[in-house]
Amino acid sequence: MEKSMIIAGFGGQGVMVIGQLFAYTTAETTSSKVSFFPSYGAEQRGGTANCYVVISDEDIGAPKVSRADYLVILNQPSMHRFAQAVKAGGAVFINSSIVTDVPEYENAAVIPVDAGNIAIELGNPKVMNIVMAGAIIGFTELLPADNVLGTIYKKLGAKRPEMNPLNEKAFSIGLEIGRKAKMKRC
Repeated sequence: MEKSMIIAGFGGQGVMVIGQLFAYTTAETTSSKVSFFPSYGAEQRGGTANCYVVISDEDIGAPKVSRADYLVILNQPSMHRFAQAVKAGGAVFINSSIVTDVPEYENAAVIPVDAGNIAIELGNPKVMNIVMAGAIIGFTELLPADNVLGTIYKKLGAKRPEMNPLNEKAFSIGLEIGRKAKMKRC
């Protein structure tokens, strides 16, 4: 089994954090192999940012993919750039708080996640990426949710333990959104 993901948005939206959470979780809690390939625009914060994550039971040939099983879009410019980068049968996760122009997909599921507004309602816009990470895991079951949450505590909570309850709530809300979307698809 090999699954690939492209995560794209503005620098500062937590694009790399989502990719790193999945890469660390895979490397530290499973027997699967993983690659993480970041790509930054000319500026980091506010510029474009995207990353590629590949998780596989076998050796990974290339860390960068042109078409992915899962496409995660956090802003409108990334939607325009990567709209056709999802494989048939894949899924496109949209930050529907700010991405409004979404093409029709015949062969891919579209999962709108109001991640930005949910994060604001939770009191901290910086947890938008954690909401989105939860939705991805809830829908794909790519990694065990408890393992990802453990990585959130370990990697993000080590420096800011006061954020653990908020990160857990954000992840849980996203997880439920992803699970509901999966149930509708079945």
